Amino acid sequence: MPLPLRYPLGNLAARRTRTLLTMSVIALVVIATTLFGSLISSLKRTLVSTGDPRNLIVLRKGSTNDGSSGLPLEAFQAVRFFEGVARDEKGEPLVSPELVVQPFFHTERGGRENVLVRGVENVALQVHDDVKIVEGRMFEPSQGEAIVGRGVAQRYQGARVGENLEFGRGTWKIVGEFESGGSSFESEVWVDVRELANDAKRPLPYSGFRVRAAPGTDLDALIRRIGGDSRWAMEASRETDYYAKQAESANSLYFIVFGLALLAGIGATFGATNTLYAAVQSRRAEIGTLRALGFSQAAILFSFLIESLCLAAGGLAIGAVCAALLGRLVSSLLGGIGFGAQTFTTSVVTLRVGVSDLIGAALLAGLIGVFGGLAPALRAARMRPIEALRKA
Repeated sequence: MPLPLRYPLGNLAARRTRTLLTMSVIALVVIATTLFGSLISSLKRTLVSTGDPRNLIVLRKGSTNDGSSGLPLEAFQAVRFFEGVARDEKGEPLVSPELVVQPFFHTERGGRENVLVRGVENVALQVHDDVKIVEGRMFEPSQGEAIVGRGVAQRYQGARVGENLEFGRGTWKIVGEFESGGSSFESEVWVDVRELANDAKRPLPYSGFRVRAAPGTDLDALIRRIGGDSRWAMEASRETDYYAKQAESANSLYFIVFGLALLAGIGATFGATNTLYAAVQSRRAEIGTLRALGFSQAAILFSFLIESLCLAAGGLAIGAVCAALLGRLVSSLLGGIGFGAQTFTTSVVTLRVGVSDLIGAALLAGLIGVFGGLAPALRAARMRPIEALRKA
């Protein structure tokens, strides 16, 4: 005969202080696991969502990123007219010549970080068509103007529309803010490529090119065509592959998170176990009475496991709510979380607690509930009625 569900629930309600303390321990584990997990998943979402499967990145051979590449104007003029390059409604090739530099910006909290400044032309908005200006306008060439990504505007001094941003050898007027679906472009500043080349005094005017392939084009063939041109030692790759490689830098963080979650989980399991052992010790007479009334060992075992799982569920609920609130608070106060990118610049990541992050925390809380309650539940179930009543 099973014990009614109100029995384990009533025990939790009757011992509020012990119940809340145990739930708090589990909630702390859930908060830490969820926030670390969401940090990694947010970073990977930011990098993986960057890039368009129709675009190619053309860099100098041997370069691992835009910051270490350099290509001349002649190479740009040649690539524009390769077969397979898309054209706009006016017949102009959709090839965006770009230059990147990494100046220091000052954060709102007084720190200093490298930020990626990308020199582009107007065609960049067609090649990177996920970039949308949400405030202000596009910059005018040769006017000392700039547009900034949402992450930059939130994090750095002088980076909001209407303000003046100092970097390089000049001062740049912020005339627009853009979004790109949470991609890493939101961590960049865009200016006129010719102005940036003059300001940086670069011997080669471009870091590389972003090429939009025409519909139906064999991308591998176009990649081979670009790489086979021996005049400027160029190589091309898919834009999505380029950013996917950068996302691999987040994989090492998974091991750190796993280790921290494991240590926290072990601590919480011991806490839950001690709490339930204390409950068994203080309820010997009660357990003996239940056994004398005819309740089986299985019924008592199941009742204590239900009690332990309810503690875990309560800790999960508290921890999930706190993690979501803390994620928003941290992103708001810090203007996002800064990560070092392969270009030696800061990628601003907005911390978002997703369902997958909570699933991982829920599994951990469930394991704490099962393993934390199993040993005390077995001890309670194995008590003989006479011994339990005599030792009470």
